[in-house]
Amino acid sequence: QVQFVESGGGLVQPGGSLRLSCAASGFTFSTYGMRWYRQAPGKERELVAAISSTGDNKKYVDSVKGRFTISRDNAKNTVYLQMNSLKPADTAVYYCNAGFFTTAFVNDWGQGTQVTVSS
Repeated sequence: QVQFVESGGGLVQPGGSLRLSCAASGFTFSTYGMRWYRQAPGKERELVAAISSTGDNKKYVDSVKGRFTISRDNAKNTVYLQMNSLKPADTAVYYCNAGFFTTAFVNDWGQGTQVTVSS
């Protein structure tokens, strides 16, 4: 079955950095785009970044452009999110899923990884 396992979150001060990882299984990873979402308390889940199956195309929500970088390693079935210059507004639970233009597995979500940006 489709499975996503997110990791790498934690508590970081404003201006700090974190690198999130998402290990995917249950589908042919190299043929799917991948995406990162986040959900803050009381808010809807928000698409943060997406990457095409080859890694050639990437897109970001405006609020993270220039600070976050999405990447992937098809040999490891893993997608990453490098987050720099973190702000308190980035505090959320971060999730990954498959798909570049749309979410591929809408009923399959991991446990997410908590990112808290606070001094």
